[in-house]
Amino acid sequence: MQPWIECVPNFSEGRRPEVVARIASVIEQAEDVALLGVESDPDHNRAVITIAGHPEPVLEAVWQACRVAVSLIDLRSHAGVHPRIGAVDVVPFVAGPGVTVAECIQLAERFGQRLWRELGIPVYLYGRAARRPDRRRLAAIRRGGFEALQTEISLPERAPDIGEARLHPTAGATAVGVRPPLVAFNVLLRTNDLELARRIARNVRETGGGLVNVQAMGFSLASRGMVQVSMNLLDPVRTPLYRVLELIRVEAARQGVAVAGTELIGLLPLRALLASAAHYLGLERLRPEDILEWNLVHQLGSESTELKWRWPDGTGNFGT
Repeated sequence: MQPWIECVPNFSEGRRPEVVARIASVIEQAEDVALLGVESDPDHNRAVITIAGHPEPVLEAVWQACRVAVSLIDLRSHAGVHPRIGAVDVVPFVAGPGVTVAECIQLAERFGQRLWRELGIPVYLYGRAARRPDRRRLAAIRRGGFEALQTEISLPERAPDIGEARLHPTAGATAVGVRPPLVAFNVLLRTNDLELARRIARNVRETGGGLVNVQAMGFSLASRGMVQVSMNLLDPVRTPLYRVLELIRVEAARQGVAVAGTELIGLLPLRALLASAAHYLGLERLRPEDILEWNLVHQLGSESTELKWRWPDGTGNFGT
């Protein structure tokens, strides 16, 4: 098997579809790289793009996408509920088969150096690529956002890891890191009570005494008239999706509020999905081998990804 990595860059743009499309098109046109998903949201004013492939082509494709993003996004006129420090806000690398974490850290370092050298964007290294223990958590780097960093970047404790202590005038700074696969999972609450969402987020996240490996924030979604508990599940096997959802459901119900729905941002590992499916179906076990499409892909080869199935009523076409 050829070595491959995943990269999930986050861009500070979710209200201009044409801009998101231009950034994504650069990746789509790259050779030896797969564009796996594009998600954007107007309230967060953010786009999340998922890419996979061999390390060097992925590195180049992400670089080209960043160049386009920096030319089109101006943080001085950007507003959204999600914390951010840059037009290219976060660039995380995830080691896939045949690639070690150490090799991913080298890729992150190289990418950060290029951002500074060619675009003048200072870089903070986070996650497993962090040079300082206090920068392992992304939230510590993004504290106060672009606005706070404009003055605080000159402080020794907030100096970038790569580049000089000055922001790019329109693109700010970028956090580049290495992390394991995670699940970005949002729960919408049928209320506009932002303080309730924030209180539930505090109770759910690990730093508030909640669930291990869960990061959570509460946001108001003006376009929907509701609030949201927005989370990253850093280890969705150890802390499964269903456990997080049920805790939020209970916390909200205490205040007479119902869960309106949930959403995924980006992709999730099959194992995480199977754990929740087994829980809600009451199955003693549910393995990848129990999934029809999984078997077709692994038993019949790549051609099976083109297979489609149709429900008896003639609707609901879906593929693998």
